[in-house]
Parts: sequence; C-alpha cells; structure tokens
Amino acid sequence: MPWSQIFEFEPLALASVLLRTVVVYFALLLGIRLAGKRELGQMTPFDLIVILVISNAVQNAMVGPDTSLTAGLLAAFALLLINWGINRTALKWAWLGRHVVGTPTLLINNGQFVDEHLRREGITRDEVLMALREHGISDPAQAQSAVLEVDGSVSVVPMGAEVKRTRHRLRGRKPTQ
Repeated sequence: MPWSQIFEFEPLALASVLLRTVVVYFALLLGIRLAGKRELGQMTPFDLIVILVISNAVQNAMVGPDTSLTAGLLAAFALLLINWGINRTALKWAWLGRHVVGTPTLLINNGQFVDEHLRREGITRDEVLMALREHGISDPAQAQSAVLEVDGSVSVVPMGAEVKRTRHRLRGRKPTQ
C-alpha cells in the first residue's frame, strides 16, 4: 500500500474533516446535556451498546469519505483539543461550566423528597432509595440531603451530620452566605 493512501494531505479534505468533527462534538455534547445527569451515572449494558453504536455512526460523519490515517488522527486530536479547550474555558467562566457540565440537583432535603427535582431529572423514588441504601441509610428521614451530582452519582449526607457551608450553587437551594 503506497504511503499516499495512508497519509492524505489534501487541505480542503482535512478542513472538511476538522469542521465535521467540531460539529459532531457539539451536537453530541448538546445531546448528552439534554439527556440529563442520570444518563451519566452507572452504565448498563444497554448504555454501552448505545455508546458503541453512536461512536460508529459519528465516525463516518466526522471523516466522511476520507479514511486515511491523517483524517482519523486529525479527528481524534480535534476532539481532544476541543474537549481540553471547553474544560479550560469552563474553569474561567463559571456560567459556561454550569451550562456545559451542569449543576448538582437536590433530591432529598431534610428527609423529604423533592418531587419536582426527581421529575425534572427523570429519577424515581426507588432509585434514590437504592442510593440511600448504598450509603447505609434505610429511610429517607435519616438523610439530611441527597444530591444528584453532575456525574450522575448520588451523594448522601446523613441526618445530624455537620455540613460545611459553601457558596456553590446547588439546583433547588440558594447559595449560603
């Protein structure tokens, strides 16, 4: 196989790969944000299948007819660079981080379910109860708070635990002073 088939250096074709990759990245970012934090938690076999199928589908959308090594590497490095850039920018501008990464959501407050937040996040009471049991709590009344974190995990603070107050924004609560 000649090297010209492995490494393709046609500027317009590579610019097309770069543009396609950027569009796919932001489309997937939007789709994942719209799916919610719950989808980012522990993966089921079905979730893994969806991720694998999506990756195969968008690979073709990113590189198009150019299957050269150069196009594949360009797409991969573009994804890494975009992700790095968004992470760095979100650190500088908190509003961007809240919109791209999201904010934690209060699910239990002083032993009581916050049903509006459960509905908005697509979480059932049974799923929250399971998370409580994983933290050694058998009854919601024993939980001072349960929070759906931005990574899809649920953090639990037992009733009576001393909590250090922060100024971090938590969906459903105003920041403390």
